[in-house]
Amino acid sequence: MLAWAVGRSTFYRPERDWFKANAAVIDAINAVLEKLPRAGFWSCFGRMRFKGFPFKHKRVYRVYCQMELNLKRRTKRVLPKRIAQPLEVQEQANHKWALDFMHDILYCGKRFRTLNVVDEGTRECLAIEVDTSLPAGRVVRVLE
Repeated sequence: MLAWAVGRSTFYRPERDWFKANAAVIDAINAVLEKLPRAGFWSCFGRMRFKGFPFKHKRVYRVYCQMELNLKRRTKRVLPKRIAQPLEVQEQANHKWALDFMHDILYCGKRFRTLNVVDEGTRECLAIEVDTSLPAGRVVRVLE
């Protein structure tokens, strides 16, 4: 009959010094964090791997947490509420124009662009310019 509810192997296992067993991992983490003090775990572990340290990520993470190097998660910024503004309805002709550039590809693979000028009051298309390229001078010429 057992006097204690503890396994026998517990009595035979020598107590390990945590710091001694993980000294190499601690030194490697500190070496990486000297250059990048705000590096998170995966960034730190990736640099350790790049430098050639053979430690597994679970062991490194355990030591990283025991050294209390965990970074707090950043909270999302609260954006101000945006008030929806109604769109203006244009009732006069030629008072306000809208420009739009569009592009597409022909079946043969050639690209082309279009410039559309629309009157917002009457929804009438005032000009459509189509070409493979529309330089600024040409756009100005269409608008005049």
